[in-house]
Amino acid sequence: MLDELRTFLDVALLGNLSKVASSRDVAVSSVSRKIDALEADLGVKLFHRTSRSIILTDAGEQFLPHVRSILAELDDAKDAISSLRADPRGLLTVTAPTAFGRRHMVPAVASFLKKYPLMEIDLNLSDQIIDLSAQRIDVAIRIGALPDSDLIATRLAPMHRLACASPEYIKHHGKPATPVDLVKHNCLKKVSRPLPTEWNFPGFNQNKSLPVKGTYRSDDIDALLQAAIAGVGIIHLASWLVSDSLIAGTLQLLFEPNISDSQKNASAIHAVRMPGRSHAPKAQLFVAHLRNEFGDPPYWDSMLSR
Repeated sequence: MLDELRTFLDVALLGNLSKVASSRDVAVSSVSRKIDALEADLGVKLFHRTSRSIILTDAGEQFLPHVRSILAELDDAKDAISSLRADPRGLLTVTAPTAFGRRHMVPAVASFLKKYPLMEIDLNLSDQIIDLSAQRIDVAIRIGALPDSDLIATRLAPMHRLACASPEYIKHHGKPATPVDLVKHNCLKKVSRPLPTEWNFPGFNQNKSLPVKGTYRSDDIDALLQAAIAGVGIIHLASWLVSDSLIAGTLQLLFEPNISDSQKNASAIHAVRMPGRSHAPKAQLFVAHLRNEFGDPPYWDSMLSR
């Protein structure tokens, strides 16, 4: 598969089977067979072929950035293995969303620095999307669906939201039987630009967002969390944010989450970085550490299933 992916990338860049075959010192038929095998494995056509040209199909265009990312990450991993035979040292700049960073990045950074005492980390916590190139950021944590880009993305954990309320709220207002009943309750909503966060529950309301309303809105998720704990209303926030409160009993889960649907969703927690950076081996090491620290499934979800 790896050689087939590299062949696909070469053909996409050169647009000519003969040129690829010549660069590899193999027969054109050998290059063609690798493309055929990859297309058969994926079940789609990646190229339109004529006697004069070979161009990417729509599926090939969509596949190309993923192949670039996979191969770049593999090359970085190889560099990391060779360069980290000695103790890793030097500075990494990292950015993460504020609430996630305080809860989950700070402990992970601490354990990383204990493991690699010659390393240094500058951790920037901000809810703004930071330009990695302009700010010279080595690793950025992004939550949600990723837009198409040339960044190398590593999936760290699935992302799903849980509907929760305090025992006090449930005592006074009752517990909704299904997500559709949320439209009758005081729902605390996150105000986001350009659009507010939607409340979606697979299998309910024809899979459309629920028209929930409430007396309290905020652009800060911690503010919504504290309001829910105080009994103001119901929240629909990420499991990584509410898990501690659920375990402590200050919040109660209203509906069992459909984890399988969340894992299939494009929305997730990723570590992204720029290809070709000189700090790539150390960044790769740090991302691998995050994956190990968070676990699969991530520890904040595992605690809820105990």
